[in-house]
Amino acid sequence: MGLLSREAWAQRLGAFRASPSAYMAAPEGEDLGRDLLSDLRSEKLSEQTKVSMLALSLEYPAQLWPDAPAAEAAATSLLDTLVLLPPRPSALRRPLLLAATTALVTGGVLGPTSGASLRLLPLLLGLASGGDLGRGFGPSSEQRPLQATACECLRELESCKPGLLGGSLGLLRGLLGQEGPVAPVQPLSLLLALALRNTLVIQARARASLQGLLTVRASPPGGGPWNWTLAQEGEAHLQPQAPSWPAAEEECGLSALEPSPEEARELRAAVAQLLDTSYLLTPVAQAQLLWLLGWALRGLRGQPPVLFKPQLVRLLGTAQLTLLHAVLALKAAFGEALFTAQDEALLLRRLTLAAQHPALPLPAHLFYLHCLLSFPENCPLGPVGEEAAPLLLEPQLCRGLLPNLLHDPMALLARLHLLCLLCAEDEQKEEKGQAQSPCHYLQELLAGLQQRAALTGGPRALATLCFQASYLVAHCLAGHHTVLAPLTHGLAQLYRARPALAPHFVDLLDRVAPELGEPLRVVLRQEVVSRPGGDEALRWHLQMLAKVADRDAQSATLGFLQAAAAHCTDWGLQQALLRVCRALLRAGGGGGLADLLQALARQLEDPDGRDHARLYYVLLSHLSGPKLGVALGPSLAAPALTSSLVAENQGFATALMVQEAPAPIRLSVGPRRAEGPVPVLQLQVEVLEPVYSLELRFRVEGQLYAPLGAVHVPCLCPGRPARPLLLPLQPRRPAPAQLDIRALYTKSTGLTCYTHLPPLPVKFADLFLPFPKAPEGARLGFFEELWDSCLPKGTESRLWCPLGPQGLEALVSRHLEPFVVVARPPTSYHIAIRLPPDSKLLLRLEAAQADGVPVVLRTDDWAVLPLVGDYLRGLSAAV
Repeated sequence: MGLLSREAWAQRLGAFRASPSAYMAAPEGEDLGRDLLSDLRSEKLSEQTKVSMLALSLEYPAQLWPDAPAAEAAATSLLDTLVLLPPRPSALRRPLLLAATTALVTGGVLGPTSGASLRLLPLLLGLASGGDLGRGFGPSSEQRPLQATACECLRELESCKPGLLGGSLGLLRGLLGQEGPVAPVQPLSLLLALALRNTLVIQARARASLQGLLTVRASPPGGGPWNWTLAQEGEAHLQPQAPSWPAAEEECGLSALEPSPEEARELRAAVAQLLDTSYLLTPVAQAQLLWLLGWALRGLRGQPPVLFKPQLVRLLGTAQLTLLHAVLALKAAFGEALFTAQDEALLLRRLTLAAQHPALPLPAHLFYLHCLLSFPENCPLGPVGEEAAPLLLEPQLCRGLLPNLLHDPMALLARLHLLCLLCAEDEQKEEKGQAQSPCHYLQELLAGLQQRAALTGGPRALATLCFQASYLVAHCLAGHHTVLAPLTHGLAQLYRARPALAPHFVDLLDRVAPELGEPLRVVLRQEVVSRPGGDEALRWHLQMLAKVADRDAQSATLGFLQAAAAHCTDWGLQQALLRVCRALLRAGGGGGLADLLQALARQLEDPDGRDHARLYYVLLSHLSGPKLGVALGPSLAAPALTSSLVAENQGFATALMVQEAPAPIRLSVGPRRAEGPVPVLQLQVEVLEPVYSLELRFRVEGQLYAPLGAVHVPCLCPGRPARPLLLPLQPRRPAPAQLDIRALYTKSTGLTCYTHLPPLPVKFADLFLPFPKAPEGARLGFFEELWDSCLPKGTESRLWCPLGPQGLEALVSRHLEPFVVVARPPTSYHIAIRLPPDSKLLLRLEAAQADGVPVVLRTDDWAVLPLVGDYLRGLSAAV
C-alpha cells in the first residue's frame, strides 16, 4: 500500500483500536506493521501523526510484530529512523527509543545474537551518560529528556534480562555521583538500584564475588562487545518488588554471598549514595527504591541495616501511603536491628491515629487498618500461624477503631478483625468480667448484625455482611468458647426468623472449623425438626436438613420427613426430600429409614422420585455401612472391592462422557453455488467408519462473519455417497476467511466423541452472488444503472487480466458465467457481482487480446480492490 495521508492513518488507527484482533484478521491488517515502519520516514506526515503511530506500537507490539524475526526487523527499522532524524528538535526521538525497546522485549529477541540489541544497548547507555552521540540526536535542550528516557529503557531491559547491566554498575555510580545536573536523578537512581539488586542475587546464586563490578567505570561500548555473562547466568525472572519478605529471602539466598572487605565497603558506599539522593525522588519512586535496597541487603553479610536509619527518621512522620508501606516493609525485613521500641511505639500510634481521621477516604482507611492487622513484630506471638494483636496495641488506643453498624461493610469487617485480635488478648488477661470489655462489645455488635439480617424482605447485602462477620469471628476466635457460644445461639435465632437464608448457612458450615461447625449443626437440626412438616419454608428446611442430618437424633429427623412427604407435591420438593434421605444413608440409616423409603417409593407422584426412593431402599438393604458410604460418595474413584455396583456405575458414567477421538471424518469444499440471498458453502463429507448423529460446528476468528449455525447429519456410512452439506455464510464484510471446525458424533459402540477437523478456507469468490436477472431487452440499461450508482461514493480502477491459452470466453464460462449481464463473445463481457452484505462489484471486460484483457471495474467498497486484483490475476492460472 502506498503512502497514506494523515486522515487515512487516523482512520486506520481508529479501526485498529476498536477491535485489534478483528482488524489483524482482515486483509488490511497484514501490512499494518510494515506500512507503519515505512511511513515513519515520510516527510509528508506531521510529527503528531507519527507520534500516534508510535503510540500504537507501544500498546500493541505483539499484534504488529508477532514473531521474533518481525520484532528484530522492526527494532532495526526504528533505530534507522532514529539515526536519520535531522538535528533540529523533534518529538520523535523519545518514542522511537521506547518503541525499539518494546519491540525487542516483547519479541523475545534481546540477546547477544540480535543485531538490534547490539545497536540499542550502547546507544541507550551513551544517552544515559550524557555523551555526545553526534548531530543526529538533537540540540542540547533535548538531551536531559533523552537521558531520562534512556534510563527508563535500560531499566525495562534490566527487568526482563537480570544482570544485563551488571558490568556497568561502576559507570552508573559515577554518573549519579557527578556534581551538577548531569543526569536525571530519579530514573538513574532506580536503574542503579535495580541493577545492583539483580547483580547481588545472581552472584549469590553462583557463589561468586562482586569481582570489582562496583568500581569499574569504563563503558562497555568503548571497550568492545557487550558483556552478557551475568545476563545469561540470571535466566530466572526476578520480580522488581518482593511480594513478601520471607519468600524473597528463600528465593535470593544472599547469605551465600561473601564480599571481600573492599567490596563490602564499596557496596555500603553505593547504598548510602542512593539513599542520600532519595529525598529528590517522588514518593512512589522512593518506595520502590527502599524495596529494592531492602531486598538487596536483607541477609547479606557485612551490611548493617543502620544505613537506613536516617531515612527511617525522615519517613516516620510521612503522610504518603506508599512511603509508609515501604517503612513497614523495612520493619518486616530488619526488625529490631533497625527499629527501636520507641520507633515501634511511634509508628503504631501514627497508624492508629491516622486510621481514625474522619476525613480519610475509604481506600486509605482500609490501608491503615490492613497495616495495623499485619503490623510486623520482632518475635512471633503465640503458636505458629495463629494471629495476635501487636504488643503495643491496647484497647484504649483503639477505642476509636471499634466497629459499629453505620460503617461501610469493608471498613466494618476490617475493624471487626482488629476487634477479634483484641478479644483474644483480652481473654488472656482475664478481663472478661468488665462491662466494656472487647468481648462484650463484640457480642453486642454480632447481635446487631443478626437483627438486621433477620428483617423479612431486607437487603441481601445485610445478610451477606452478617455471615461474613460470623465467619471472621469463627476464624479468629476458634478456641474461645465464651465468644462462640453466643454466636451459635444468635445464628440459630437468625435461622428461626428467616429460613430463606439456608444457602448462607450451608456455605458457612462448609467453611468454619469444627469448634463452631459442630454446635451449629446441632442447633440448626433442632430448629428444623421442631417445625411442622407443612411449613411454608419447607424447601429451605429440607436444604438445611440435607446438610446437618446425621446419625444422632435420627428418629426426630425421620418424623419430620414423614410429615413433610405429604406436602412434597412438585418435583423440586421431592428431590430435596430425597437428598435428605441420601444424607441419612451416608450417615448409616436404620429400620425407620427403610420404612420411609418404601413409603416414598409408593406415594411420590413423580416417577423419577419413586425410582430414586426404590434405588435407595435396595442399596440400604444390600450394602453394609462402609460400602454404602462409598457407593453414595461424591467420587467415582472407589476401591475395586467395595461393590460390583460401583464398578458398573463407573462404566456407565464413562459411557455418558464425551470423549476426544481421532477424526474419522474428511470434509472438503465442493463446487460453488451462486444463487440465493446469501452465499452458501457446499461441503463434501466422507467417513472412515459409521457415524451417527453428526453435528458439525463452525467458527470464524474475529468479527468478519456472523456466528455460523451447526450442520446436523443423522447417519453416515463409509462407501455410501452422501448428499452435500450446505453451510450458509453471513459475512459482515466481503473478505475471505478460514473455518475452524469441530465435530460431535456417536460411534457404533454408543460412545459420544468429539474431534477437531482441519480448517477449511472460504475464498473471496465463494462470496459472489448474482443480481436478479433483468428482462432480455433491458439488461444493458440495468448494467449501466448499476455502473453509474457506484460513483461518487465508490471507486473505479483499471487493471490487466492475463488470459490462458483458451482465451477470454473459456475463462468467463468457467468462473464468471452466473454473473454475466451483457455478453458479446468472444471479446466483451459486462459482469455484475453482489458482495454480501450490501456491496457490489461491476466488471467491464472489453477488447480482449491474445495474452490478456483490460478490465475496468467499479465498486462501492474500496476495501475489496486488493482482493479483486488478486482474484482476477489468478484466473488465468486456474483455467
